[in-house]
Amino acid sequence: MESEHRSGCPINLSLEVLGDSWSLIVIRDIMFGNRRHYRQLLNESEEGIASNILNDRLKRLTANGLVSKEPDPAHKQRQLYSLTEQSIQLVPVIAQLGAWGRKFLPVSPELSIRAKVMEEGGPQLWADFMDELRVMHLGAPRGIEKSVFEQLEEAYQREVAAQDRG
Repeated sequence: MESEHRSGCPINLSLEVLGDSWSLIVIRDIMFGNRRHYRQLLNESEEGIASNILNDRLKRLTANGLVSKEPDPAHKQRQLYSLTEQSIQLVPVIAQLGAWGRKFLPVSPELSIRAKVMEEGGPQLWADFMDELRVMHLGAPRGIEKSVFEQLEEAYQREVAAQDRG
């Protein structure tokens, strides 16, 4: 019987789930942008994802257990996408990707500020952010005093304002 995966290597298997051009972008937008509805993901992504690609990635991410989907209690005709524990555990990976990108690629100040905050905050900030994401997406009890999500958003807004002034 032929395996559905190329190999049992953990890096290969991870790339089979996350290695396309859009999966991590969709997770990023849910994670850092709190974009929980299809229209938000489609219209508010800086990279301009096409609707058929977004549809496909959301189906894949859901099928692979990285995103869950349920009717939005506030608006029954919309679906609410949430991160699962699997995708929340990607915070350190995404933080490291952001740090690497800031070091080696021509990033923009406003779009790299969250990566800078995550890098400077290190593992403790990542753990706090994961706890906060569990509250936001999994309904875990709140145990965080200062919101990491708010810190990241404030840093982004300050950088956008600085770019507008400069």
